[in-house]
Amino acid sequence: MSIRSRRIPKAVSTLAPAFLVLLGACSGPHSRAVSLQDLQAAVGAQLQLGRAGTADPSVEHGRSARTDPKTAALYREREMRPYWVTPAGPDPSAAALRSVLAEAGSHGLDPRDYAVEEIARLWDKKDAGSLARLEVLLTAALGTYASDLSEGRRQPRDFDPEAFPTACDCDVDTPALLGRALAAPDLEAFLEEQAPPFDEYRGLRAKLAEYRTLAARGGWPEVPPGPTLKPGAIDTRLAAVRSRLAVTGEWPADDPAAGASYDRPLAAAVRRFQRRHGLEPDGAIGPATLASMNVPVEARIRQIILSMENWRWVARDPGDWWIEVNIPAFRLTAFKAGRVDLTMPVIVGDESHMTPVFGDRLRYVEFNPYWNVPLSIAQKEFLPKLQADPAYLRKQHIRMFEGWDDDAEEVDPASIDWKKVLPDGVGRYRFRQDPGLDNSLGHFAFIFPNPFDVYLHDTPAVGLFGLARRTFSHGCIRVSRAHELAAYVLGGSDKGWTEEKVNGLLADGKNQKVPLGRPLAIYILYNTAAIGPEDRDVYFYEDVYGRDALLEKAIFLNKGRRDDKR
Repeated sequence: MSIRSRRIPKAVSTLAPAFLVLLGACSGPHSRAVSLQDLQAAVGAQLQLGRAGTADPSVEHGRSARTDPKTAALYREREMRPYWVTPAGPDPSAAALRSVLAEAGSHGLDPRDYAVEEIARLWDKKDAGSLARLEVLLTAALGTYASDLSEGRRQPRDFDPEAFPTACDCDVDTPALLGRALAAPDLEAFLEEQAPPFDEYRGLRAKLAEYRTLAARGGWPEVPPGPTLKPGAIDTRLAAVRSRLAVTGEWPADDPAAGASYDRPLAAAVRRFQRRHGLEPDGAIGPATLASMNVPVEARIRQIILSMENWRWVARDPGDWWIEVNIPAFRLTAFKAGRVDLTMPVIVGDESHMTPVFGDRLRYVEFNPYWNVPLSIAQKEFLPKLQADPAYLRKQHIRMFEGWDDDAEEVDPASIDWKKVLPDGVGRYRFRQDPGLDNSLGHFAFIFPNPFDVYLHDTPAVGLFGLARRTFSHGCIRVSRAHELAAYVLGGSDKGWTEEKVNGLLADGKNQKVPLGRPLAIYILYNTAAIGPEDRDVYFYEDVYGRDALLEKAIFLNKGRRDDKR
C-alpha cells in the first residue's frame, strides 16, 4: 500500500495530551533529558497528527509527511518504539537514509518530495516532539522514495490514467519494505536495488550526471541561424558548429581548427550528431539539424529524466532473452544475456494510430498470415474506397465474409450497393486478405496476444524503411528484416531454423502458426533519450506522439508544482 495518499484511522488519541506536555517540557533552556518513554509517547502523538494530514506548511513538497494505516499499525505493534532515532538523536541507519534521500536527484527524482529540508531542520534537535517528527518523516520518506524509484511517481497516473496506465501501478507495502530495509546489512545498497535493474537505466543515470555537469559549465553555444550548410561550403558560422559539437564529443574538444570551411572531418562529425538525434545523416546542416543543435542542455536533461521514469514502469522479469521496440527510435533490439543480439529498423503507428506502450510475451510466428482487417479500418478506409470503386476488394485480393466466425459464408462484394451502406453496417462483414505478395502483413506475423491487438509483422512497403521518421502504420510494428527475425525468435540454426527452412515454409504458401520453444519477453517502449547499445552514448529522438510533453507536464508542472531545473 502506498504511503503517499492514504490517511490512517484514529490512532492512540490518548497519547496526544502526553505529546503536548512533552512539547512544553522539552522546549525550555533547562529541559530534562528525553527518555525512551517520552519518545514513544511523542511518536504516537505524531502519528495522530499524521492522521489529520498535518504537515509543516513551509514544506512545499510534503507528500512524504503523511503516513498510511499499515505504517501506523506497525508502530502500534512495537508500542511506538522508533526505528530511526534514539533519545540522543538519529542513529546511523537514519544518517544512511538521509544521505540517500539527499541524492535522489541522481535518479532524476526530486529530493523535495522526501522532506529533505525538514529532515535537515530537525536533525540536531533533541526535544521529544522534534525527534518524533523526524522519526515519522524518515519512515514515510523511505516508502515514498522506494515507491518512486521502483514503480514510478504517482503524478502521471493521476494526471492522465489512460495515457499512463502503468505508472506507479503497484503500491509499496511500507511495513514489509521497512523490515527488509532495516534487516539489510547495507541500507544504501538495499535502496539502490529498488531502481530499475536495466543497463539502459544505469546508462541514462550516468548521462544525467554528465549532462548536469555540462549544464553547470554553461551548456553549449548556439549556432546562429542561416541558410543550409553543406559539405564544401564556406561560412563563418562553422566555427560555432565546431564549438557546439566539441561540447558533446562529436568534434575533438582540443582541435584548434576554427576555420570557415565545411571540410570532410566536420561533415563526418555532423553525421555523427545527426545519427545521435534521429535525423537523416546527410551531413547537411538544415533547419532540423540546426534546431537539434540549439536545443538547450536543460531540455536534454529533462528528456533523460523522463526516459528514466519510463523505465520504472517496465516489468522486471525478462529472463536472459528479450526484445525491445523503442517507438521514437523506430528500432527493434533483441538482447541475450544482457548483450545486443539483433537490431533492425521498424515502422510504428502514425499520430492517428499510436502504437501503445506495454509489455508482453511473444508466443508464435505466423507464416503466410491472413490479414483480418480491423473494423475501424474497414469503416474509415475501405467503405469510402468501395463506394468509389466496388472492385476495390478484388484488386487488393481481399475476400469478404458474412460475420466473424470461422465458418462464416463468403459474400460477393459486387452484390452489395456500397453507396447505401453506412459505417455501422460494415461491422456485419469480415474482410480478409489472403496470403500473398500483396498481403499487408507480408510473409510473417509475430504474435503476442494483447488487448491492443498489436503485433510485429512483415511488410511489402520496404521503401519506407529508408526514411528517418517512420510513423506509417495503424499501430502495429512493421519490421525490416522479417525473415531474419523469424529464424531468430524460433531459435536460429541451433534449433534447426535456417534460412532454407524458413524459405521452405513460405514457399508452399500455406498459413502456418509455429510456436516458440518458450515465450519471449517483448517490451514496447517510448524513450526519447536512449543509450546506444554499441557505443553506450546517449541518443535523443523526436517526441513523435507528444507523450514526453504530457509526462513532463504531469511530473514537473502539474498541480502547481514548481518548474524543475535540477
